[in-house]
Amino acid sequence: MSTKSGKKDIAVARPSSSVVLISPENKVLLLHRVKTSTSFASAHVFPGGNISSEQDGECPPVEDITRHDDAINYRRAAIRELFEESGILLAKDRVSGELVHINDAEKERGRKDIHNNKIVFSEWLHGQNTAAEPDTAGLIPFTRWITPPNLPKRFTTQMYLYFLPLVEQSENAHGLPKGGLQEVQVPTSDGGIEINEARFLRASSWLEKARSGEIILYPPQFMLLSLVSQFLDQDGNDSTSKTLQRRRAQLVEFVHSGSPAWTDKCISPRSMKLLDDNRAVLTLDHPGPELHGSNRKGESDRVILVKFGKEGPRKVEVRWKKDILRENSKVNL
Repeated sequence: MSTKSGKKDIAVARPSSSVVLISPENKVLLLHRVKTSTSFASAHVFPGGNISSEQDGECPPVEDITRHDDAINYRRAAIRELFEESGILLAKDRVSGELVHINDAEKERGRKDIHNNKIVFSEWLHGQNTAAEPDTAGLIPFTRWITPPNLPKRFTTQMYLYFLPLVEQSENAHGLPKGGLQEVQVPTSDGGIEINEARFLRASSWLEKARSGEIILYPPQFMLLSLVSQFLDQDGNDSTSKTLQRRRAQLVEFVHSGSPAWTDKCISPRSMKLLDDNRAVLTLDHPGPELHGSNRKGESDRVILVKFGKEGPRKVEVRWKKDILRENSKVNL
């Protein structure tokens, strides 16, 4: 499929969603995609995928700009894809308000059947617990990214932030959580169908692995991990519940700040220039061709530096745009 943008035909941006999932220890879940994947092969990515009309509901037509707004089908897809890819289930009991617990064997069968379209996610969940429903309200919008128009495969991806509950420790000598034991959901791969490994690490640790060349992070993942790390990885190794909660609150406050707020930013990276080290400078202020003429805006203060090669992006870095412009002006003197 293609759509018109000025004089140029561009591929339709397929609706998708992803989750920046934060563990009880304020670590971030990334998935290592298989090398045969048709998208982001061998890269480390946030869990997520395309919206399914059968599973998640229909999207507005291509020409409707509301197709690129946060909506219930994006939220359903984020929770469903997270479950399929990692086995982590974000569903709450309507009565207790707590995340539901389902045994591992049932979850494994369910994620495979849902992935193979043998059953709709909502029907499977209702069959496990009639009071359970996807925790769509717990998802916090955290930017939308629209693939640049020059690429053959494009996505309009709603990113979300979700915090798994903190485990509050009681004061008894055994250190058991208040109210007894709580289930800690451990991510697992999907058996190598799309994912080799699912793992929680500190955001700063993921960034360091990318900088050293150990893993591949695409610009959206690198950017959001950089922002998350500024808040969740501060204050050293202090991991008391009070400190973890304070860090989370600061991150949420940041996500709702800015003009526009990070919850509303829509980013379609564009190349501004090529540096001497062959890294492209990507500006982030454009919302994408689909939203041309709308009131949607991106991020005007930061840029991403990246070198694209056969294996994917390398040497990714987030910089202030004003610094890059200042350095460029000095070179041209």
